[in-house]
Amino acid sequence: MDPERIRNFSIIAHIDHGKSTLADRFLEITGAVDSRDLKAQHLDRMDLERERGITIKAQTARLAYTARDGVTYQLNLIDTPGHVDFHYEVERSLQACEGAILLVDATQGVQAQTLANAYLSIEANLEIVPVVNKIDAPGADVAGTLRQIEDVVGLDVTESLAVSARTGEGVPDLLEAVVRRVPPPRLLFDDGLLRALIVDSWYDSYRGAVVLVRVFSGEIASGMKVRFMATKCEYEVVEVGTFTPEAKKLDRLTFGDVGYVICSIKSVHETRIGDTVTGAKAQAPQALPGFRMAKPMVFCGVFPTDPGGYDDLRDALEKLSLNDSSFVFEPETSQALGFGFRCGFLGLLHMDVIQERLEREYDLDLVTTAPTVVYKVNLPDGTVMEIDNPAKMPEPSRMTSIEEPFIKTTVHVPAEYVGAIIKLCESRRGVQVSLAYAGTERMILVYDLPMAEVLYDFYDKLKSASRGYASMDYELIGHRGADLVRLDILVNGELVDALSAVVHRDNTFLIGRDLTRKIKELVPRQQFEVAVQAAIGTKVIARTNVKALRKNVTAKCYGGDITRKRKLLEKQKAGKRRMKAVGNVEIPQEAFLALLKLER
Repeated sequence: MDPERIRNFSIIAHIDHGKSTLADRFLEITGAVDSRDLKAQHLDRMDLERERGITIKAQTARLAYTARDGVTYQLNLIDTPGHVDFHYEVERSLQACEGAILLVDATQGVQAQTLANAYLSIEANLEIVPVVNKIDAPGADVAGTLRQIEDVVGLDVTESLAVSARTGEGVPDLLEAVVRRVPPPRLLFDDGLLRALIVDSWYDSYRGAVVLVRVFSGEIASGMKVRFMATKCEYEVVEVGTFTPEAKKLDRLTFGDVGYVICSIKSVHETRIGDTVTGAKAQAPQALPGFRMAKPMVFCGVFPTDPGGYDDLRDALEKLSLNDSSFVFEPETSQALGFGFRCGFLGLLHMDVIQERLEREYDLDLVTTAPTVVYKVNLPDGTVMEIDNPAKMPEPSRMTSIEEPFIKTTVHVPAEYVGAIIKLCESRRGVQVSLAYAGTERMILVYDLPMAEVLYDFYDKLKSASRGYASMDYELIGHRGADLVRLDILVNGELVDALSAVVHRDNTFLIGRDLTRKIKELVPRQQFEVAVQAAIGTKVIARTNVKALRKNVTAKCYGGDITRKRKLLEKQKAGKRRMKAVGNVEIPQEAFLALLKLER
């Protein structure tokens, strides 16, 4: 195909604005998939993606489209994830394109991730085609949505389009606009050496890692040796091809093409997203810009409920990590939960998806601890420790300061709910950056928030405070110093390491009090009294008791002297004390999630 007739583009949108449905219409109109075989969210391969209506893994499809001028064009559609957790993947996918369709729901208007993804496209210097979707829905406000795109995003909407991805209305005109407005591939390097950007990768149990690439210069063919510039690994190419959307083997991929490369690679950890593939012999001197390692942001402990399930859990985590290079895990031992793993995720959705896949696909019964972030602890000798588990936090006397990660949070909300959202952000130690109107009825709030305060129930509270109308996007802005301490929970005098949490000193009493009360409800009663305590170091700041199960030993006394009753009660009391000294309290799974359920 002549590069002048290639169009590489992506669809960017907020969650549930119809991105995958529009991709289905493209497949149908171009004849890439027969109508009988087409299923909803056709490019989403996982059952979990279809059930939740989200895209987790990037997919591509090469479409042959004959335009109204009679010329056949090659459209390379890159279907990207929409959630903020996969921000880096979206950024690399957009680098592989020359244009983007900005899809906005006519019933909801511009949302937080609409704006975030639009700015990513502008930074990548893409041609943006504004499109209003769901024009057939009751309550659709096309004119108002276009005004929002113009006022909030700052795009020219004179050539915008209105479509219904569900019915197909206006979609043929959109394909024409893609051909007309999205430029052909740009030649960034004229030295003829191979440079291909890795958009995504996954593991095939028969062929090894499958690498999704966009070729920026040169060509890649079967039999040639290639080098991955970030990992410095060299492999021989076994097969190249493209997705139409089914896999189709080709002889070679040339300038402007998007397709897959198979090199019999045993692990996706050697194929980093955003890395540059070049020739092993004629290596390109300059890699494509923008590569960085994807770092986990959220950590939690994952343990089998049955200690005998440790090997099954390890095998399941190894298989999942084959398909997801951003997911990391390492063995961990807890006094309360036994042997398990400390797992790192890109964000809360990523964590939720991995946990659900472990339980569903591998039939595991798991106990998970409350999620935590990575803290930086400055030690007196000048070194910096990175702590992802509160139980590993050193004593206060052994550190000079603690830094916690902060995020810049952008909230889009109707003006009538602004007060409730401000109150919520202030209660989570937020610092207001800006407050602005987006049109006449919506407002944009920007807050700097500690990431640890957003982990638990912030999103739920945001939706509750705004009757479901608020949307949120965030980005990491680095670590900042804070007055943080480790809050420990002791049950029957024993430290439960899995219940330790890092909290701000001003909130320790309230959280400690509420947490002990919550755990008291969950710990089953024993034959002896159980003390549940919250402590900072050796100082106990809150305590509650789980009453003992007691036999009424004085029931047989129906009169007589009080000393007889007292003697029986003292005898029972001594027995309870001996039992408590050797007693071991089993803590149920719900107790480890108590921190998540606190009303804060």
